[in-house]
Amino acid sequence: MRTPVTSSTTAGTAVVTAGIAAVRNLGILAHVGAGQTTVTERILHLTGLGLARERGEAGEGITVTDCRPQEREPGITAFAAVSCHWAGHRITLIDTPGHVDFAGEVERCLRVLDGAIAVFDAVAGVEPQSESVWRQAERHGVPRIAFVNKLDRAGADLDTAVADIRRRLHPHPLAVQLPIGAEDSFTGVVDLVHLRALTWHDDGTAAQGPVPAHLHTATARRRRALEEAVAELHPRALEEYCATAALTTDTLTTALRDLTRTGEAVVVLCGSAYRNRGIEPLLDAAVAYLPSPLDIPPTYSADRTQHRRADPRQPLTALAFRVTAAPTARLTHLRLYAGTLRTGDTVLDTATGRRERVARILTVHHAETDHALPGDIVAVAGPRHTRVGATLCDPEHPITLEAPAHTEPVVTVTVEARAAADTDKLAAALARLTEEDPSLRVATDPDTGRRTLSGLGELHLEAAVDKIRRDSGVEAVTGRPRVALREALTEGVTGFVHRHTEPNGATARFTRLVLDVHPLPPGTEEDFTFTVTAPRLPLEYVQAVEAGCRDALTHGPLAGHPVTGVAVTLTDGATHPQDSSGPALRTAARLGLREALRASRTHLLEPLAEVDVTVPQDALGTVLSDLAARRGHIRSTDPGTGPGATAKATALVPLAELFGYATLLRSRTQGRGTFTTRPAGYAPAPTPTRPGASNWS
Repeated sequence: MRTPVTSSTTAGTAVVTAGIAAVRNLGILAHVGAGQTTVTERILHLTGLGLARERGEAGEGITVTDCRPQEREPGITAFAAVSCHWAGHRITLIDTPGHVDFAGEVERCLRVLDGAIAVFDAVAGVEPQSESVWRQAERHGVPRIAFVNKLDRAGADLDTAVADIRRRLHPHPLAVQLPIGAEDSFTGVVDLVHLRALTWHDDGTAAQGPVPAHLHTATARRRRALEEAVAELHPRALEEYCATAALTTDTLTTALRDLTRTGEAVVVLCGSAYRNRGIEPLLDAAVAYLPSPLDIPPTYSADRTQHRRADPRQPLTALAFRVTAAPTARLTHLRLYAGTLRTGDTVLDTATGRRERVARILTVHHAETDHALPGDIVAVAGPRHTRVGATLCDPEHPITLEAPAHTEPVVTVTVEARAAADTDKLAAALARLTEEDPSLRVATDPDTGRRTLSGLGELHLEAAVDKIRRDSGVEAVTGRPRVALREALTEGVTGFVHRHTEPNGATARFTRLVLDVHPLPPGTEEDFTFTVTAPRLPLEYVQAVEAGCRDALTHGPLAGHPVTGVAVTLTDGATHPQDSSGPALRTAARLGLREALRASRTHLLEPLAEVDVTVPQDALGTVLSDLAARRGHIRSTDPGTGPGATAKATALVPLAELFGYATLLRSRTQGRGTFTTRPAGYAPAPTPTRPGASNWS
């Protein structure tokens, strides 16, 4: 029975709506080492969460977000969610990993965020992982603002960083601040929107005042450039600018908010998180320009047939984006998109069809609460079978949201317990790991019978094995890393006929399929395409044939690796009118395509990585020679200019050749060389000269 609408319920709804409008679910995105964890720590300290303790430093291992030992040691945050309050708004911050090996974690976080702060190093500019996470946010439609960090470093320059953003990420970065001082003398910023100066003392306290006299001309010039850039992009701002030749502060603020939320422009701020300079205006910009849950478009189901708005009165809709599976407890992290979740509610997991009871609801700081509203990010205890990507909803109004994309593993190691008595404990720990991180895969090697663990890189696997040791007390021994190969066609077959007969009691199920199998053109985004020109097969049989073809591609004819880049056309088919069935067609398609692949010409593909190396100038030649010896293709070099400058090189290198490269690079550059990698697709692999001669799997 519907509750009658009264003035009190209307007022209550207005209060709830105002509360949701004051929520900001934001991510911190950056390349490793750009300072995003320090930015997060300064935000927490400034908003009161750090008052009872000293300010955390990422390099000192005392940060709130790097709370787990396995994160403190390498200095890389794997996942951290915190909440704070600023200017009447509640901000939930997710400090995402900056290392490429944790790209799957970034993908899952971005799926549930409403906005993001992209942190850049003022010296290095746009780095490889900065670009990767930016593109990930772009795919999810997440609005962003930029924070150019480390302006106190030697060589830091805001204009150069903005130009780099414009060249590599977005055509319209809008700098809304002008630095006061440079490098060691950086003390504050001029706010170009409100035309005021903000300066910070060494103790971190801030002061507001008029623009310094020596910056009047530069401020006027940059304010004019900002107004012109905004007017070109925003229709209402253009009207005001044409009428008055200027923009008011209110118009400029509104236009910047609109352009940020539509993605047409990126607001750029600057500062030094290490010196606690520039954090207050960053928070002001986050609440002013980035959207609340009410500002984002409705959330659609995976099939686009249903949608939900951020309304507590709508049916409950939540997405599980993370699972924490400890030996004694299990938490499912949710983002609520609609409805109200209360302790004791029974919800439907549409991925499994099970009904789950919510026993407890916890905030991101693990404080217990009795309910959660749209826009809230919470952890719940109770659901036992929910996996990452599942939708929890009202059982009477089922809906399935699009799950975060899973990143395919590229590196594999064997893993076994050092002590035979710990074998069962290791198996349980590995099962919990794959629950928490779908990017990890556990399998059994069919040749040796040994258990294998696959992930996105060496650091990813090292962190996983270390977590087993710390959480379960099991000493795990790993083998040498191997890369995950693929198989691809070089030449297909046309008109391949497969006849399949399957016993069925006194009769037999008969199926005949005619397939064309060819490689997809280079540059095709899909790994597999399926088309039908056979007019005689019913639709349900066609779907079964496609499913069988996908089954066949999981094990290739060369060495059992997944097959990629295949176009299959079903040109003809025949079935028995009584004895054929969907399962029989699926089996026939699987066996038929495998035969067709064996009749085709195939080759192995190995994963590539784009490597960016930064070394002293005198070591560049040695490093380039080493990359070439690793079958690397040098794409660009920058020898650097001036005394003390560093040289840079970018190369495309097979991932199998990079195992142990960090140690070698340090030894050849006296510890001064660094490198970063990011996935760069696949390329034909050479044939190993002897068994065990490569790092392939």
